[in-house]
Amino acid sequence: MYDIAIISGDGIGKEVMESAEFLLDKLDLNFNFKYGEAGFECFNKNGTTLPEETVKIAKSCDATLFGASTSTPGQPSPIINLRKKLNAYANLRPIKSYKGVKSIKDNIDFIIVRENTEGLYSQIEYGDDSQVIAERVITRKASEKISDIAFKLAKRRNKQKKVTCVHKSNVLKKTDGVFKESFYNIAKKYPEVKTEDFYVDATAMYLITNPQNFDVIVSTNLFGDILSDESAGLVGGLGLAPSGNLGDENALFEPVHGSAPDIAGKGIANPCSMILSTAMMLDYLGEKETALKINKAVENIVAKGKVLTPDLGGKAKTIEMTEAILKEVI
Repeated sequence: MYDIAIISGDGIGKEVMESAEFLLDKLDLNFNFKYGEAGFECFNKNGTTLPEETVKIAKSCDATLFGASTSTPGQPSPIINLRKKLNAYANLRPIKSYKGVKSIKDNIDFIIVRENTEGLYSQIEYGDDSQVIAERVITRKASEKISDIAFKLAKRRNKQKKVTCVHKSNVLKKTDGVFKESFYNIAKKYPEVKTEDFYVDATAMYLITNPQNFDVIVSTNLFGDILSDESAGLVGGLGLAPSGNLGDENALFEPVHGSAPDIAGKGIANPCSMILSTAMMLDYLGEKETALKINKAVENIVAKGKVLTPDLGGKAKTIEMTEAILKEVI
């Protein structure tokens, strides 16, 4: 029996979460769902975008699924806060091209490992109307931990066995200097894994010109976030982009897309990002065979091209694509 925290959030977050629950309910596994609130609607109801009760639920469970949240003016991001409170310091963003979906190039398959708790996303800002300051916090401890995750992933993936460190140490000499040094310190523990490092602006170009060069990319919070969304665009958009956030004791999985208020309630949201994130969760829980089946099912449905949501060029509803994927799984 696995205890799973369910935080649907806002907009299409609720709709794609229904797809995840529908899928999990049909698997030959036992789940106990515990529900928490977060996001814009939660703020209007409770005066906070992330109630402490939701955090307690997430900490008590084996893993957490998060849908999507709408930004609340003047309030901190609930997903960023939840990552911090769970100390989910590693954000994993797999990037993979699918047959049937237009990609900038074929055979793209890499993963971005992003430090999740520091950098400019520390949300340390202050000042007045004439001047504001944001602090960029980078520690050697966090930089080494995220680099270690990246090298372990390169070994586990067993593809190119290469890790690329992305930084801007020519300008941010202190902060990114520490990040780059930490990367190469950890690299000494993994002599069988190849290493390279690029400036973030150059990497943004290389992702367009030669994305097949990459295996595992590791970077700081802001850079990793931007490159992840750019990379999703290489392979068909955010609808096929899952993510996981891992800590030493807690794990949080979420689709990359937002709450999409423009299509919320229409029943046409692409469920794949949420379903693929659910597969990442199952892999984390040790249910690797089931996770593999789900990933393969998504690949097959997308390749066939018969039951696709509008963002992928089809006319299917969210539930129709979810059911088609489920049939492939079971």
